Amino acid sequence: MIESLLVANRGEIARRIIRTARRLGIRAIAVYSEADADLPFVAEADEAVLIGPPNPALSYRNTEAILAAAKSTGAQAIHPGYGFLSENAEFARTVESSGLIWVGPGADAITAMGDKINARNLMAAAGVPVAPGTTDPAADLDAAVAAAAEIGYPVMVKAAAGGGGMGMGVAVDEAALRTEYDKVRAFAERMFGDGSVLIERYFPRVRHVEVQILGLADGRVVALGERECSVQRRNQKLVEESPSPAVSPELRERFLAAAVRAGEAVAYRNAGTVECLLDPSTNEFFFLEMNTRLQVEHPVTEYVYGIDLVEEQLRVASGLAPTFDPDALTPRGHAVEMRINAEDPKRFLPGPGVVKTWVEPTGEGVRVDSGYTEGNTVTPFYDSLLAKLIISGATRDEVLERAKAAVAAFQIEGPKNNVPFFTELLDNEEFRSGAYDTGIVSRMR
Repeated sequence: MIESLLVANRGEIARRIIRTARRLGIRAIAVYSEADADLPFVAEADEAVLIGPPNPALSYRNTEAILAAAKSTGAQAIHPGYGFLSENAEFARTVESSGLIWVGPGADAITAMGDKINARNLMAAAGVPVAPGTTDPAADLDAAVAAAAEIGYPVMVKAAAGGGGMGMGVAVDEAALRTEYDKVRAFAERMFGDGSVLIERYFPRVRHVEVQILGLADGRVVALGERECSVQRRNQKLVEESPSPAVSPELRERFLAAAVRAGEAVAYRNAGTVECLLDPSTNEFFFLEMNTRLQVEHPVTEYVYGIDLVEEQLRVASGLAPTFDPDALTPRGHAVEMRINAEDPKRFLPGPGVVKTWVEPTGEGVRVDSGYTEGNTVTPFYDSLLAKLIISGATRDEVLERAKAAVAAFQIEGPKNNVPFFTELLDNEEFRSGAYDTGIVSRMR
Protein backbone atom coordinates (compact mmCIF):
# COMPACT_ATOMS: atom_id res chain seq x y z
CA MET A 1 0.00 0.00 0.00
CA ILE A 2 1.05 3.59 -0.63
CA GLU A 3 2.74 4.99 2.50
CA SER A 4 2.52 8.76 1.93
CA LEU A 5 -0.06 10.70 -0.07
CA LEU A 6 -0.19 14.33 -1.18
CA VAL A 7 -3.75 15.57 -1.73
CA ALA A 8 -3.69 18.12 -4.56
CA ASN A 9 -7.00 19.73 -3.67
CA ARG A 10 -8.83 21.70 -0.97
CA GLY A 11 -11.99 21.90 1.12
CA GLU A 12 -14.28 18.97 1.73
CA ILE A 13 -12.73 16.59 -0.79
CA ALA A 14 -9.22 17.13 0.61
CA ARG A 15 -10.57 16.51 4.10
CA ARG A 16 -12.42 13.41 2.86
CA ILE A 17 -9.31 11.89 1.26
CA ILE A 18 -7.16 12.72 4.28
CA ARG A 19 -9.65 10.92 6.56
CA THR A 20 -9.33 7.66 4.64
CA ALA A 21 -5.56 7.98 4.27
CA ARG A 22 -5.06 8.39 8.00
CA ARG A 23 -7.41 5.48 8.77
CA LEU A 24 -5.20 3.32 6.57
CA GLY A 25 -2.02 4.54 8.25
CA ILE A 26 -0.95 6.57 5.22
CA ARG A 27 0.85 9.85 5.92
CA ALA A 28 -1.47 12.55 4.54
CA ILE A 29 0.03 15.73 3.09
CA ALA A 30 -2.09 18.79 2.27
CA VAL A 31 -1.30 21.71 0.01
CA TYR A 32 -3.09 25.01 0.50
CA SER A 33 -3.37 28.55 -0.79
CA GLU A 34 -3.06 31.66 1.34
CA ALA A 35 -6.86 31.96 1.34
CA ASP A 36 -7.29 28.47 2.84
CA ALA A 37 -4.71 28.53 5.63
CA ASP A 38 -7.35 28.27 8.37
CA LEU A 39 -9.57 25.58 6.80
CA PRO A 40 -9.98 22.22 8.59
CA PHE A 41 -8.24 20.11 5.94
CA VAL A 42 -4.96 21.94 6.55
CA ALA A 43 -5.03 21.26 10.29
CA GLU A 44 -6.09 17.62 9.87
CA ALA A 45 -3.25 16.63 7.53
CA ASP A 46 -0.04 15.17 8.93
CA GLU A 47 1.83 17.86 7.04
CA ALA A 48 0.73 20.90 5.03
CA VAL A 49 2.56 23.02 2.48
CA LEU A 50 1.66 26.55 1.34
CA ILE A 51 1.75 26.58 -2.48
CA GLY A 52 0.65 30.06 -3.48
CA PRO A 53 -1.85 32.93 -3.42
CA PRO A 54 -5.65 32.55 -3.63
CA ASN A 55 -5.78 32.56 -7.44
CA PRO A 56 -6.09 28.82 -8.30
CA ALA A 57 -3.90 29.25 -11.37
CA LEU A 58 -1.09 30.19 -8.98
CA SER A 59 -1.86 27.54 -6.36
CA TYR A 60 -4.15 24.54 -6.89
CA ARG A 61 -3.47 24.48 -10.65
CA ASN A 62 0.21 25.31 -10.23
CA THR A 63 1.77 21.99 -11.21
CA GLU A 64 5.33 23.08 -10.42
CA ALA A 65 4.39 24.14 -6.89
CA ILE A 66 2.49 20.90 -6.25
CA LEU A 67 5.32 18.72 -7.53
CA ALA A 68 7.81 20.72 -5.45
CA ALA A 69 5.63 20.13 -2.38
CA ALA A 70 5.55 16.41 -3.13
CA LYS A 71 9.33 16.32 -3.42
CA SER A 72 10.00 18.35 -0.27
CA THR A 73 7.67 16.20 1.85
CA GLY A 74 8.72 12.85 0.43
CA ALA A 75 5.25 12.05 -0.87
CA GLN A 76 4.97 8.75 -2.68
CA ALA A 77 1.67 9.45 -4.46
CA ILE A 78 -0.67 12.27 -5.50
CA HIS A 79 -4.46 12.18 -5.28
CA PRO A 80 -6.04 15.03 -7.29
CA GLY A 81 -9.59 14.79 -5.89
CA TYR A 82 -12.05 16.37 -8.36
CA GLY A 83 -11.79 19.61 -10.32
CA PHE A 84 -8.51 21.54 -10.61
CA LEU A 85 -5.93 19.07 -12.03
CA SER A 86 -7.92 15.86 -11.65
CA GLU A 87 -8.60 15.46 -15.40
CA ASN A 88 -5.39 17.02 -16.65
CA ALA A 89 -3.67 14.29 -18.67
CA GLU A 90 -0.42 16.24 -18.94
CA PHE A 91 -0.22 16.56 -15.17
CA ALA A 92 -0.94 12.85 -14.71
CA ARG A 93 1.91 12.03 -17.09
CA THR A 94 4.24 14.46 -15.32
CA VAL A 95 3.42 12.94 -11.93
CA GLU A 96 4.27 9.46 -13.16
CA SER A 97 7.39 10.55 -15.06
CA SER A 98 8.57 12.15 -11.81
CA GLY A 99 8.51 8.72 -10.18
CA LEU A 100 5.29 9.33 -8.21
CA ILE A 101 2.09 7.30 -8.16
CA TRP A 102 -0.96 8.94 -9.74
CA VAL A 103 -4.16 7.99 -7.91
CA GLY A 104 -6.49 8.08 -10.87
CA PRO A 105 -6.95 6.72 -14.37
CA GLY A 106 -4.09 6.69 -16.85
CA ALA A 107 -3.33 9.78 -18.90
CA ASP A 108 -4.41 8.03 -22.11
CA ALA A 109 -7.89 7.38 -20.71
CA ILE A 110 -8.15 11.00 -19.50
CA THR A 111 -7.17 12.22 -22.96
CA ALA A 112 -9.57 9.88 -24.75
CA MET A 113 -12.54 10.93 -22.63
CA GLY A 114 -11.61 14.61 -22.31
CA ASP A 115 -12.81 15.50 -25.79
CA LYS A 116 -16.56 14.97 -25.99
CA ILE A 117 -16.61 14.28 -29.72
CA ASN A 118 -13.81 11.73 -29.51
CA ALA A 119 -15.50 10.18 -26.48
CA ARG A 120 -18.85 9.91 -28.31
CA ASN A 121 -17.21 8.20 -31.25
CA LEU A 122 -15.27 5.80 -29.03
CA MET A 123 -18.41 4.89 -27.13
CA ALA A 124 -20.43 4.34 -30.29
CA ALA A 125 -17.71 2.00 -31.57
CA ALA A 126 -17.85 0.11 -28.25
CA GLY A 127 -21.61 -0.40 -28.52
CA VAL A 128 -22.56 2.21 -25.93
CA PRO A 129 -25.72 4.13 -26.98
CA VAL A 130 -25.04 7.75 -27.98
CA ALA A 131 -27.54 10.48 -28.78
CA PRO A 132 -27.87 11.65 -32.41
CA GLY A 133 -25.19 14.26 -33.00
CA THR A 134 -22.05 15.32 -34.82
CA THR A 135 -19.12 12.94 -35.11
CA ASP A 136 -16.72 15.81 -35.80
CA PRO A 137 -16.64 19.39 -34.48
CA ALA A 138 -18.88 21.84 -36.29
CA ALA A 139 -16.15 23.77 -38.12
CA ASP A 140 -18.19 26.96 -38.38
CA LEU A 141 -21.69 28.33 -37.95
CA ASP A 142 -22.88 27.08 -41.33
CA ALA A 143 -21.74 23.56 -40.45
CA ALA A 144 -23.58 23.80 -37.12
CA VAL A 145 -26.77 24.93 -38.86
CA ALA A 146 -26.53 22.06 -41.34
CA ALA A 147 -25.94 19.53 -38.56
CA ALA A 148 -28.87 20.81 -36.53
CA ALA A 149 -31.17 20.59 -39.55
CA GLU A 150 -30.19 16.92 -39.97
CA ILE A 151 -30.48 16.07 -36.26
CA GLY A 152 -33.70 18.01 -35.71
CA TYR A 153 -34.47 20.76 -33.19
CA PRO A 154 -34.14 21.29 -30.29
CA VAL A 155 -30.38 20.72 -30.13
CA MET A 156 -27.69 21.03 -27.48
CA VAL A 157 -24.64 23.12 -28.36
CA LYS A 158 -21.68 21.85 -26.33
CA ALA A 159 -18.03 22.67 -25.85
CA ALA A 160 -16.12 19.56 -26.92
CA ALA A 161 -13.55 20.13 -24.18
CA GLY A 162 -16.06 21.16 -21.52
CA GLY A 163 -17.23 19.44 -18.38
CA GLY A 164 -19.06 19.93 -15.11
CA GLY A 165 -22.12 21.37 -16.88
CA MET A 166 -20.11 24.27 -18.32
CA GLY A 167 -20.03 25.35 -21.96
CA MET A 168 -23.54 24.26 -22.97
CA GLY A 169 -26.54 25.92 -24.58
CA VAL A 170 -29.91 24.88 -26.00
CA ALA A 171 -31.25 26.01 -29.36
CA VAL A 172 -34.90 25.51 -30.30
CA ASP A 173 -34.50 26.91 -33.83
CA GLU A 174 -31.90 28.26 -36.25
CA ALA A 175 -32.00 31.79 -34.85
CA ALA A 176 -31.26 30.51 -31.35
CA LEU A 177 -28.54 28.23 -32.72
CA ARG A 178 -26.73 31.16 -34.31
CA THR A 179 -26.66 32.92 -30.94
CA GLU A 180 -25.73 29.86 -28.88
CA TYR A 181 -23.00 28.67 -31.23
CA ASP A 182 -21.06 31.94 -30.96
CA LYS A 183 -21.64 32.08 -27.20
CA VAL A 184 -20.48 28.51 -26.52
CA ARG A 185 -17.50 28.78 -28.86
CA ALA A 186 -16.29 31.98 -27.19
CA PHE A 187 -16.78 30.49 -23.72
CA ALA A 188 -14.94 27.30 -24.67
CA GLU A 189 -11.97 29.20 -26.05
CA ARG A 190 -11.79 31.33 -22.91
CA MET A 191 -12.27 28.55 -20.35
CA PHE A 192 -10.75 25.49 -22.00
CA GLY A 193 -8.43 26.92 -24.65
CA ASP A 194 -10.36 24.90 -27.25
CA GLY A 195 -13.30 26.38 -29.14
CA SER A 196 -14.45 23.09 -30.71
CA VAL A 197 -18.23 22.70 -30.60
CA LEU A 198 -20.48 19.70 -31.09
CA ILE A 199 -24.20 19.58 -31.84
CA GLU A 200 -26.47 16.83 -30.53
CA ARG A 201 -30.12 16.12 -29.90
CA TYR A 202 -31.62 17.88 -26.89
CA PHE A 203 -34.24 16.05 -24.84
CA PRO A 204 -36.51 18.53 -23.01
CA ARG A 205 -37.77 16.02 -20.43
CA VAL A 206 -34.84 13.86 -19.50
CA ARG A 207 -33.21 12.33 -16.45
CA HIS A 208 -29.50 12.43 -15.70
CA VAL A 209 -28.33 8.99 -14.55
CA GLU A 210 -24.71 7.97 -14.09
CA VAL A 211 -22.87 4.74 -13.30
CA GLN A 212 -19.88 4.46 -10.97
CA ILE A 213 -17.16 2.28 -12.45
CA LEU A 214 -13.90 1.06 -10.98
CA GLY A 215 -11.04 -0.25 -13.11
CA LEU A 216 -9.25 -2.80 -10.94
CA ALA A 217 -5.53 -3.46 -10.73
CA ASP A 218 -5.98 -6.80 -12.53
CA GLY A 219 -7.52 -5.12 -15.59
CA ARG A 220 -11.17 -5.84 -14.92
CA VAL A 221 -13.77 -3.05 -14.94
CA VAL A 222 -16.71 -3.33 -12.54
CA ALA A 223 -19.83 -1.20 -12.16
CA LEU A 224 -20.99 -0.09 -8.69
CA GLY A 225 -24.57 0.83 -9.43
CA GLU A 226 -26.18 4.00 -10.69
CA ARG A 227 -26.85 7.45 -9.26
CA GLU A 228 -29.75 9.75 -10.10
CA CYS A 229 -28.49 13.32 -10.65
CA SER A 230 -31.48 15.14 -12.14
CA VAL A 231 -31.90 17.88 -9.51
CA GLN A 232 -29.77 20.54 -11.17
CA ARG A 233 -29.39 24.26 -11.60
CA ARG A 234 -27.55 25.62 -14.64
CA ASN A 235 -26.74 22.03 -15.65
CA GLN A 236 -24.91 21.50 -12.35
CA LYS A 237 -26.04 18.99 -9.76
CA LEU A 238 -27.60 19.81 -6.41
CA VAL A 239 -28.91 16.40 -5.29
CA GLU A 240 -27.88 12.84 -6.09
CA GLU A 241 -29.42 9.57 -4.97
CA SER A 242 -28.76 5.86 -5.35
CA PRO A 243 -30.39 3.78 -6.56
CA SER A 244 -32.30 5.87 -9.10
CA PRO A 245 -36.07 5.75 -8.56
CA ALA A 246 -36.44 5.69 -12.38
CA VAL A 247 -34.34 2.59 -13.03
CA SER A 248 -35.91 -0.87 -13.08
CA PRO A 249 -33.82 -4.03 -12.57
CA GLU A 250 -33.84 -4.69 -16.33
CA LEU A 251 -32.82 -1.13 -17.17
CA ARG A 252 -30.14 -1.22 -14.46
CA GLU A 253 -28.63 -4.30 -16.05
CA ARG A 254 -28.39 -2.45 -19.39
CA PHE A 255 -26.92 0.65 -17.74
CA LEU A 256 -24.22 -1.27 -15.88
CA ALA A 257 -23.28 -3.39 -18.89
CA ALA A 258 -22.91 -0.28 -21.07
CA ALA A 259 -20.77 1.44 -18.42
CA VAL A 260 -18.44 -1.57 -18.18
CA ARG A 261 -18.09 -1.58 -21.99
CA ALA A 262 -17.25 2.13 -21.84
CA GLY A 263 -14.49 1.51 -19.31
CA GLU A 264 -13.10 -1.48 -21.15
CA ALA A 265 -12.94 0.53 -24.39
CA VAL A 266 -10.25 2.77 -22.89
CA ALA A 267 -8.58 0.18 -20.60
CA TYR A 268 -9.84 2.16 -17.63
CA ARG A 269 -8.15 1.94 -14.24
CA ASN A 270 -9.26 3.48 -10.94
CA ALA A 271 -12.53 5.31 -10.24
CA GLY A 272 -14.62 6.94 -12.95
CA THR A 273 -18.20 7.75 -13.83
CA VAL A 274 -20.14 7.12 -17.03
CA GLU A 275 -22.83 9.80 -17.30
CA CYS A 276 -25.96 9.23 -19.36
CA LEU A 277 -29.24 10.86 -20.28
CA LEU A 278 -32.36 8.74 -19.78
CA ASP A 279 -35.58 9.38 -21.71
CA PRO A 280 -38.18 8.22 -19.15
CA SER A 281 -40.89 7.98 -21.82
CA THR A 282 -39.02 5.27 -23.73
CA ASN A 283 -36.40 3.99 -21.23
CA GLU A 284 -33.75 4.76 -23.83
CA PHE A 285 -30.47 6.09 -22.49
CA PHE A 286 -27.55 7.79 -24.20
CA PHE A 287 -23.91 8.35 -23.27
CA LEU A 288 -23.25 11.91 -22.15
CA GLU A 289 -19.63 11.90 -20.96
CA MET A 290 -17.14 10.04 -18.79
CA ASN A 291 -15.70 11.78 -15.75
CA THR A 292 -12.21 10.39 -15.31
CA ARG A 293 -11.95 11.05 -11.57
CA LEU A 294 -13.71 10.64 -8.26
CA GLN A 295 -17.13 12.33 -8.33
CA VAL A 296 -18.49 14.81 -5.79
CA GLU A 297 -21.42 12.45 -5.21
CA HIS A 298 -19.41 9.28 -4.57
CA PRO A 299 -20.65 8.91 -0.93
CA VAL A 300 -24.10 7.68 -1.98
CA THR A 301 -22.47 4.78 -3.79
CA GLU A 302 -20.30 4.09 -0.75
CA TYR A 303 -23.38 3.66 1.43
CA VAL A 304 -25.33 1.49 -0.98
CA TYR A 305 -22.36 -0.81 -1.66
CA GLY A 306 -20.69 -0.67 1.76
CA ILE A 307 -17.25 0.34 0.49
CA ASP A 308 -14.85 3.28 0.79
CA LEU A 309 -14.19 4.44 -2.77
CA VAL A 310 -11.10 6.42 -1.79
CA GLU A 311 -9.63 3.30 -0.20
CA GLU A 312 -10.40 1.36 -3.38
CA GLN A 313 -8.68 4.09 -5.43
CA LEU A 314 -5.59 3.79 -3.27
CA ARG A 315 -5.61 0.00 -3.55
CA VAL A 316 -5.83 0.12 -7.35
CA ALA A 317 -3.00 2.67 -7.50
CA SER A 318 -0.95 0.39 -5.23
CA GLY A 319 -1.58 -2.63 -7.46
CA LEU A 320 -3.72 -4.37 -4.82
CA ALA A 321 -6.95 -6.32 -5.08
CA PRO A 322 -10.18 -4.60 -3.93
CA THR A 323 -11.64 -5.10 -0.47
CA PHE A 324 -14.81 -6.54 -2.04
CA ASP A 325 -15.60 -9.51 -4.26
CA PRO A 326 -16.11 -8.10 -7.79
CA ASP A 327 -18.36 -11.05 -8.62
CA ALA A 328 -20.68 -10.56 -5.65
CA LEU A 329 -21.59 -6.88 -5.63
CA THR A 330 -24.91 -6.42 -3.86
CA PRO A 331 -26.54 -3.02 -3.30
CA ARG A 332 -28.43 -2.46 -0.07
CA GLY A 333 -30.70 0.37 1.01
CA HIS A 334 -30.85 3.91 -0.31
CA ALA A 335 -28.80 7.12 0.00
CA VAL A 336 -29.24 10.78 -0.94
CA GLU A 337 -26.64 13.55 -1.09
CA MET A 338 -27.44 17.27 -0.96
CA ARG A 339 -24.80 19.83 -1.91
CA ILE A 340 -24.74 22.63 0.63
CA ASN A 341 -23.46 25.65 -1.29
CA ALA A 342 -22.61 29.23 -0.39
CA GLU A 343 -25.31 30.66 -2.63
CA ASP A 344 -28.74 32.13 -2.19
CA PRO A 345 -31.55 29.53 -2.28
CA LYS A 346 -33.63 31.27 -4.96
CA ARG A 347 -31.38 32.42 -7.78
CA PHE A 348 -28.35 30.34 -6.70
CA LEU A 349 -25.94 33.27 -6.93
CA PRO A 350 -22.69 32.98 -4.92
CA GLY A 351 -22.67 34.45 -1.41
CA PRO A 352 -19.24 34.32 0.26
CA GLY A 353 -18.65 35.53 3.81
CA VAL A 354 -17.44 34.67 7.30
CA VAL A 355 -19.03 31.58 8.89
CA LYS A 356 -20.48 32.89 12.15
CA THR A 357 -22.47 29.75 13.03
CA TRP A 358 -21.86 26.19 11.84
CA VAL A 359 -23.86 23.38 13.46
CA GLU A 360 -23.93 20.07 11.60
CA PRO A 361 -26.80 17.58 11.98
CA THR A 362 -26.13 14.21 13.58
CA GLY A 363 -28.04 10.96 13.99
CA GLU A 364 -28.54 7.56 12.45
CA GLY A 365 -27.80 7.53 8.73
CA VAL A 366 -26.46 11.11 8.73
CA ARG A 367 -23.02 11.98 7.34
CA VAL A 368 -21.60 15.44 6.68
CA ASP A 369 -18.52 15.92 4.52
CA SER A 370 -17.69 19.56 5.18
CA GLY A 371 -14.94 21.89 4.04
CA TYR A 372 -15.63 24.66 6.55
CA THR A 373 -16.44 25.25 10.19
CA GLU A 374 -17.28 28.17 12.46
CA GLY A 375 -14.89 31.10 12.05
CA ASN A 376 -13.72 30.19 8.54
CA THR A 377 -14.09 32.61 5.64
CA VAL A 378 -15.78 31.49 2.42
CA THR A 379 -13.89 33.35 -0.30
CA PRO A 380 -14.97 34.06 -3.89
CA PHE A 381 -11.95 32.31 -5.39
CA TYR A 382 -13.28 28.75 -5.49
CA ASP A 383 -16.37 26.61 -6.01
CA SER A 384 -19.27 27.49 -3.70
CA LEU A 385 -19.53 24.00 -2.15
CA LEU A 386 -19.52 24.22 1.65
CA ALA A 387 -20.44 20.66 2.57
CA LYS A 388 -22.22 17.53 1.45
CA LEU A 389 -25.11 16.24 3.53
CA ILE A 390 -25.45 12.50 2.94
CA ILE A 391 -28.38 10.53 4.30
CA SER A 392 -28.73 6.75 4.18
CA GLY A 393 -31.35 4.23 5.23
CA ALA A 394 -33.17 1.04 4.36
CA THR A 395 -35.69 2.66 1.98
CA ARG A 396 -36.09 5.88 0.02
CA ASP A 397 -39.01 6.95 2.20
CA GLU A 398 -36.94 6.49 5.34
CA VAL A 399 -34.07 8.45 3.81
CA LEU A 400 -36.31 11.37 2.82
CA GLU A 401 -37.74 11.63 6.33
CA ARG A 402 -34.26 11.54 7.86
CA ALA A 403 -33.17 14.16 5.33
CA LYS A 404 -35.94 16.54 6.38
CA ALA A 405 -34.84 16.34 10.00
CA ALA A 406 -31.17 16.74 9.09
CA VAL A 407 -31.79 19.79 6.89
CA ALA A 408 -33.84 21.39 9.66
CA ALA A 409 -30.95 20.84 12.08
CA PHE A 410 -28.20 22.19 9.81
CA GLN A 411 -27.42 25.72 11.00
CA ILE A 412 -25.22 28.02 8.93
CA GLU A 413 -25.01 31.76 9.51
CA GLY A 414 -22.77 34.20 7.70
CA PRO A 415 -22.45 33.29 4.04
CA LYS A 416 -25.61 32.90 2.02
CA ASN A 417 -26.48 29.22 1.70
CA ASN A 418 -28.99 26.99 -0.05
CA VAL A 419 -30.17 24.96 2.96
CA PRO A 420 -33.70 26.48 2.65
CA PHE A 421 -33.89 25.13 -0.91
CA PHE A 422 -33.58 21.57 0.36
CA THR A 423 -36.41 22.17 2.85
CA GLU A 424 -38.55 23.17 -0.13
CA LEU A 425 -37.37 20.26 -2.29
CA LEU A 426 -38.02 17.61 0.34
CA ASP A 427 -41.64 18.77 0.54
CA ASN A 428 -42.03 18.85 -3.25
CA GLU A 429 -44.45 16.18 -4.44
CA GLU A 430 -42.70 15.69 -7.76
CA PHE A 431 -39.40 14.96 -6.01
CA ARG A 432 -40.94 12.80 -3.32
CA SER A 433 -42.71 10.70 -5.96
CA GLY A 434 -39.39 9.96 -7.66
CA ALA A 435 -40.91 10.89 -11.05
CA TYR A 436 -38.83 14.03 -11.60
CA ASP A 437 -36.44 15.14 -14.34
CA THR A 438 -33.75 17.76 -14.95
CA GLY A 439 -36.39 20.50 -15.19
CA ILE A 440 -37.61 20.15 -11.61
CA VAL A 441 -35.68 23.11 -10.18
CA SER A 442 -36.85 25.47 -12.92
CA ARG A 443 -40.44 24.37 -12.31
CA MET A 444 -39.98 25.07 -8.59
CA ARG A 445 -38.79 28.58 -9.47
